[in-house]
Amino acid sequence: MTLREQIERLGQIGLLVFILASAAFLSAITAMRIAIHGREVAMPNLVGMNVTEASTLLRSRGLVLRVADRAYSERPINLVIRQTPPPGMLMKVSQEAHVVLSLGQRELKIPALEGNTLRASRIELLREGLQIGEVSGIAAAKAPPDTVLIQNPKPGSGAATPRVNVLVAQPPPEAAYVMPHLMGLNEVEAEHKLDQAGLRHKENYVSAPQWPHGAVIEQAPLPGRRVPASATIELIIAN
Repeated sequence: MTLREQIERLGQIGLLVFILASAAFLSAITAMRIAIHGREVAMPNLVGMNVTEASTLLRSRGLVLRVADRAYSERPINLVIRQTPPPGMLMKVSQEAHVVLSLGQRELKIPALEGNTLRASRIELLREGLQIGEVSGIAAAKAPPDTVLIQNPKPGSGAATPRVNVLVAQPPPEAAYVMPHLMGLNEVEAEHKLDQAGLRHKENYVSAPQWPHGAVIEQAPLPGRRVPASATIELIIAN
């Protein structure tokens, strides 16, 4: 075999190797795409199914049922009335589908809670087969603490869910002051400053010959600290 023939044969072998490698690469890409899409399933329509049927259908597709809430509706009890994600959406295997189940056609009337305490409101709702939902608070100086100021839904309306959200009164935050620097002042001056701020104070007298008689040598809290209006300031006076 001549040198030319040998070179041509090597070229043919190289071309064949290239073709085979390209085919293997394309096959790997195709297999990867199939594997990726194979882990996704379409979300079925669960509305109208009972919880057992919905759970069984989801398990057959590798999905998990999660009951997010319950609400009154025209559908019979324990039927799915809402779902998330919606039907047709692609989901990864093992993801959760959240559903809202029906409590049936029973419609309860909301009692009047405004003006009652939070505890009394809880009891009243339980009597009607309802319960307290979200409780929010707001500072209200004119209303006793834990008094219901606003409710949602309003009294007399039909209950779409078994929960009633309320806004309750909270005591206003206590006034606070910044502790003044009193050390070095005489007792009368220090007490006058505290009296002007409306702060209570008590004095302790110690022997301190190095200080002028009647001078404030220690104070608690220290200067610059935040002091609640109900606090009592302690002064150490040189005697």
